[in-house]
Amino acid sequence: MKLYTKKFRQIIFFRNLPDPAILICLIIFCCLYYSCNHRVKTPQHELVNTPEQMKEKVPGVIKTLIEQIAENAGKIDSNSILQPEVLQYLYDQDDDEAKWSRDTSLTFAGRSLIKFIQNSQLYGLFPEDYHYKNITSINEKLADSNGKKDVVLWSKEDILLTDALLQIIKDVKLGRLQRDSITLRTDSTLPKEFYEQQVDKIIQSMTVSRIIDSLEPSTRGYRELKDGIKVFLDSAHFKDYTYVPYPIYDSVGFKQTLQKRLFEEGLIDSLTDLFDAAKVTKAIKKYQELKKITVDGKAGTETIRLLNLTDKNKFIRIALSLDKYKMLPDKMPDKYVWVNLAGYYMQLRDSDTVKIYSKIVVGKPLTRTPELTSAISEMITYPQWSVPQSIIVKEFLPELKKNAGYLAKKGFSLLNQKNEEVDPYFVDWSKYKTSIPYKIVQGSGDDNALGIMKFNFPNKYAVYLHDTNQRYLFGQSSRALSHGCVRVQEWGKLSDYILKNDSTYIKSLGGHSFTKADSVSKWLKKKEKHFIPVKSKIPVFIRYFTCEGKDGKIVFYDDIYNEDRMLGERYFARKYL
Repeated sequence: MKLYTKKFRQIIFFRNLPDPAILICLIIFCCLYYSCNHRVKTPQHELVNTPEQMKEKVPGVIKTLIEQIAENAGKIDSNSILQPEVLQYLYDQDDDEAKWSRDTSLTFAGRSLIKFIQNSQLYGLFPEDYHYKNITSINEKLADSNGKKDVVLWSKEDILLTDALLQIIKDVKLGRLQRDSITLRTDSTLPKEFYEQQVDKIIQSMTVSRIIDSLEPSTRGYRELKDGIKVFLDSAHFKDYTYVPYPIYDSVGFKQTLQKRLFEEGLIDSLTDLFDAAKVTKAIKKYQELKKITVDGKAGTETIRLLNLTDKNKFIRIALSLDKYKMLPDKMPDKYVWVNLAGYYMQLRDSDTVKIYSKIVVGKPLTRTPELTSAISEMITYPQWSVPQSIIVKEFLPELKKNAGYLAKKGFSLLNQKNEEVDPYFVDWSKYKTSIPYKIVQGSGDDNALGIMKFNFPNKYAVYLHDTNQRYLFGQSSRALSHGCVRVQEWGKLSDYILKNDSTYIKSLGGHSFTKADSVSKWLKKKEKHFIPVKSKIPVFIRYFTCEGKDGKIVFYDDIYNEDRMLGERYFARKYL
């Protein structure tokens, strides 16, 4: 009766539709029915008795399996093929011969490839991304006397190994991150011939790591980070932990999450729905003692940061950082400024050597410093600060609506489009919401927010490097405190280097030559504003790396902009380490 009722409803449904709609529905229904019931079945078993028969049969089975990958939506059984087009191309080139086995055994290159996939974490990769579980399962079956005679099993393993290697080549060479506006690589895809060359090299040399190593970036930072992975993995314990959201927006949810996280750490005996403040405080103190941080029993920024920085989270950061290096040029300039926002430092690198190291202050999370690539083209002594409209609207406008004397109190001037000073008391501030038709400028001087030196470089964000009048901030460990520009503690060393590198003479009087460095020194003493063009422009790379290698180990920085957490959730959310 239920079946009859269901069919009756379907008939009524179709009768109520206009003729074209009925036709479309029928077509869709037929397509779905056909796709669900006519998927080509992958051959499961075919046994042979001799190695000669195996050698004879394997190419035909591989050919059949390759053809069925396209017909089965890019799958062999439940395995999604990662590089189907390149895979077919490679086997077509070799008449579908097996690449990783001979007769009834794996070649040395085949065994090396399986071992490489198993240990691929040393390259910031995840074995599960390269059919490792399925390859291992097939190997277990091949160890059986009957399994060893199965042509289909050998053929499937060969295809999966080749597909895994193709994906490894792509991931090591280009990375896994999507290209963005700061990507400086010129190659976004690899030709089939390139894959073929690498696979042939591995098969002929019977070694995987040496060929894969040749595909990696040569950047010093990449090498140092990768060199620290083994030490990290030797002591890592991969386990899923509850993430504790911070800053706190939901106090009730925060307390419950924090209590659960401390329970997972083994610092609370039992987990209950009720929040036990005394137990939590005691557990936090134990955790702070273990981590050798200030013991106050409070769930502050440092404590929550460490609770969220699990080994699994760290490895994902390593993977992301390695891939970020792959988005840089194959060869970096001989001389350049490197700014790592997460590390709160700037370096002047010359021939792969750090000539200048400086602490920096970077943008707050709400006014983050953007990642960019440019080149220092100008320096300004005793600069003025023209406040960006975004800061005017967020910070200045609310204060001006309350008190028009706010600008004078803070040492700022109000200018119209002709750069004429305007009296803020004669402006109706209440009518402005998203912008104002004026400029707000802070005059040059020792109290100027930009300090006494500014380094300009072209960029669409109107940010730059500069000195600061709040030099005490360099003493803080967390320095995401600016409106977006980068404050440089060692601005003097940077300006001296740029001036010496830019060996252009300004003028010559009475046989005495005055270099830019001499003139700039005088201008700074006299507190004069001057624009100094830089002819030998120094490239600037502002980037965001939350970990890096140092002395054979890996150091981790705060994910101040929550960028790596978001990238990790996007690219590696379902990783099981």
